[in-house]
Amino acid sequence: MLLSGIDYNIFLAGGAVRLDPIEELNILRAKVGELEQRVEHLRVSRRVLMNLLEKVEREKVFLVRKLEKENMRLHRDNTRFAKRIFSKNREIIKLQEEVSAVTN
Repeated sequence: MLLSGIDYNIFLAGGAVRLDPIEELNILRAKVGELEQRVEHLRVSRRVLMNLLEKVEREKVFLVRKLEKENMRLHRDNTRFAKRIFSKNREIIKLQEEVSAVTN
């Protein structure tokens, strides 16, 4: 029967029955095995989290580049549109002046 670390410490602290060295060694080896498994699980979890972090970073860089390109395109389109409006306004003013000259 294997005891958890806490149970084992209480067991020994209570002074109930002292385990023989072989049983104690088996319990300690089992505990070391459990801890090694936990460390391995933590390593795997860390790798998974690092891979996810790298993926998120790549996606963020991609999205930022995409948004920058979209922003440049919109800025260019906006400039083109503003020039066109300014040109049309000049045409309107010119036509209004011509109409005004004809009616006077």
